[in-house]
Amino acid sequence: MALKHDASFKCVPRAAASSSSSSPTEYSEELLVRVKPQQKKQRIAGIDQDELQDPKLLADPESCFCKFKGVQIHYKIFDAESLAEEVTSPQDSDSTKSVGFPMILLHGFNASTFSWNRVMEPLAQVTGSKVLAFDRPAFGLTSRVDPTNRSPTGSRDARPLNPYSIMFSVLATRYFIDVLAAEKVILVGHSAGSLVAVDTYFEAPDRVAAMVLVSPAILAPLLKQDFSKDNQRGENNKKQEEHSNSESHRSPILRSFSMLSMLAEHIAQATMNMLKGMGHMINYPYKKALLALLSSAIGVMLVRMMVARIGNPLFRYAWYDSNQLTDHVLQGYAKSQKVKGWDKALAEFAAAMLADSSSQSKPQLSKRLSEISCPVLLVTGDSDRLVPPWNSRRLSQFIPGSRLEVIKNCGHLPAEETAEEFVSVVEKFLQRTFGASQEQRLQVVT
Repeated sequence: MALKHDASFKCVPRAAASSSSSSPTEYSEELLVRVKPQQKKQRIAGIDQDELQDPKLLADPESCFCKFKGVQIHYKIFDAESLAEEVTSPQDSDSTKSVGFPMILLHGFNASTFSWNRVMEPLAQVTGSKVLAFDRPAFGLTSRVDPTNRSPTGSRDARPLNPYSIMFSVLATRYFIDVLAAEKVILVGHSAGSLVAVDTYFEAPDRVAAMVLVSPAILAPLLKQDFSKDNQRGENNKKQEEHSNSESHRSPILRSFSMLSMLAEHIAQATMNMLKGMGHMINYPYKKALLALLSSAIGVMLVRMMVARIGNPLFRYAWYDSNQLTDHVLQGYAKSQKVKGWDKALAEFAAAMLADSSSQSKPQLSKRLSEISCPVLLVTGDSDRLVPPWNSRRLSQFIPGSRLEVIKNCGHLPAEETAEEFVSVVEKFLQRTFGASQEQRLQVVT
């Protein structure tokens, strides 16, 4: 049972997404005009791109919306007290000691609150408090801020804070700590969401009681091998067949698509490198060129091509047994591509990642991990091919006193593939950490 929206923080209607595009070059406009008549209705992840909707129209019954720094954020919240009303057996309700701290769940790249749908209620029962998950900008049902806003001088971002940056997600996390009226919370980050959790800790260590980092993409490479080789091999064969066709030699549009496909591969690789924590290895001129490309109409087209190419293969690669990946799960993730402006937002997100990796002012994260003093649990699947267990083990060596748990027969998504075991592992960690410390219980601001 979802917690009813607290009237103390008012939800405001989401403004209609802007349909304007970034200011492209004349070539970009000309190419788009020439290509569009040749296409049938475009479908990405099974979604008709001519039928995109406002996020509120896609919301679930338990969905909530609130506005933070101009962005309408979608979130879900479950409360142990509400769930307790459904407990029929007194013995069940007293079977575990209440931890007392609320919990905030932070999803990874190209994911959403849907990532936590199997564990939110069980975790609320474990904590004896509230569990909240929200969609980071560019994902899920959080509004897509128009990325075309420019200063009169043409600079990339005239806003004081880029909503697609890591820092925005950190500040949004701190905002939700206040929404929960909590002195401290437990942060649970999955994959790239683990970086948001760690950065939130460094921004406000006194507000974090503990962290659970699940398949953490922080120090470890995201990919050990190319998950889409088979998929790309099929695409390459298709390109070769087109190339052998005499019509392809005479058609400038087909040649343009071939070029765009190659550029999409470069953007996909750069994006993956960002998530590997290897953004510093991309040279500055290349980053600068990518930033300019992502700001154009061509960049948005490339993002669409990238998602169409790597979307479902990435999800299947992430699972230990891809046969268990149902259409329901794929559609749950594909909802992000039903939101107006999703492609522009994802291009802006990729650009923000490039900009963050170019920053020389931020201290190296690997050197700061030893400063973490709160209890930390790392959870990984023994068959995780995106962030292999040895990478999580290496990360645990950087964080003093951290504990590593490896779940058998599990890939990159423990909270989805092995939900019951994942909850059990988290519960044991929290009971071991807080069960005997009544004085550390959360003091709720009333």
